[in-house]
Amino acid sequence: MNLPIAFPATTQSIEGVQVLAADLGGTKINIALYQVTNNQLQPVIADRFHSRDFPSFLAVIKAFYQKYPQVVPQHISVGVAGPVIDGVANIVNLNWIVSAKEIAAETGVPVMFLNDLEVTAYGLACLSDADFVCLHTGKEHHHGNIGIVAPGTGLGEAGLFWNGTGYHPFATEGGHTDFAPRTEEDIALYRFIKQTEKVVSIEHILSGPGIVRLFNYMQQVVKMPVAGWLQDAMQGKDASAVISTAAIEGSADICVATMQLFVHHLARECSNLALKFKAIGGLYIGGGIPPKIIPLLQQGNFVPAYLDCDRMQDLTEQIPIYVVMNDQAPLLGAAWYGAHQCGV
Repeated sequence: MNLPIAFPATTQSIEGVQVLAADLGGTKINIALYQVTNNQLQPVIADRFHSRDFPSFLAVIKAFYQKYPQVVPQHISVGVAGPVIDGVANIVNLNWIVSAKEIAAETGVPVMFLNDLEVTAYGLACLSDADFVCLHTGKEHHHGNIGIVAPGTGLGEAGLFWNGTGYHPFATEGGHTDFAPRTEEDIALYRFIKQTEKVVSIEHILSGPGIVRLFNYMQQVVKMPVAGWLQDAMQGKDASAVISTAAIEGSADICVATMQLFVHHLARECSNLALKFKAIGGLYIGGGIPPKIIPLLQQGNFVPAYLDCDRMQDLTEQIPIYVVMNDQAPLLGAAWYGAHQCGV
């Protein structure tokens, strides 16, 4: 892709700099030590932790240092699944409050927190064409704003502002905005979710828990039957993964219908973001779910649902849409941003 991402301008060489990068999500925490060699990020150590196995992010960092005592980074750079204000973030899906100052005091290393979608945006600079699957080619390539939508444990959204020479990533909390029903089916879905949620946000649909809600809607409202084997498979496992796998295999009608609805609303949210950002530079779909459901996204209903925006279809038709297949993008973005901070 070779996107010209605007990193902090370095005033000194960052060659040899080591950065401890982390991608702090509601389900898992990926951590890796990178070293800058020949102006490229080279992984030194990488590990993964389950978020809910720890009481805090500080406990995760301590566990990493205990496991790898040889680690001595110049910076710690972390992408977090939540808004970051003055170095403090509330990880909504974990009920954690994380503080850069607290981690820095414990480790003696400068620490920076960025929103996880913001570091994903920075990570686009580190990816090649092989790291993307194109869902819609668009009509033309333009330099202009870019939007990112990333369904996983929650729904992340971010943008990249084009200033004429480079792309400047910025975070949003767009995943928590209202779900806006358009059709009678949408209204029925809204009413179903409203029974248990004070405010129905688009994250309640476009996320792992959202897939389960859509499945329950299909069972309880649409009255689609659930086979015994499917009920058994969903017990004690990642139910959203079971549903999406069954949809890809075509082994359960209710799962096929559930994921068709998921893909439809993902397309509609992509269209909404494209219009709000005037994202003529492109739309990128990241997160943990989309790379695993590529066959479903490549089937017939994504692009028509994306283009279904009335008078603005001529605009959305021009915008290319890519799925980010490399799950290391947030780590790479955090590491590369942190490395550039070392040279500021």
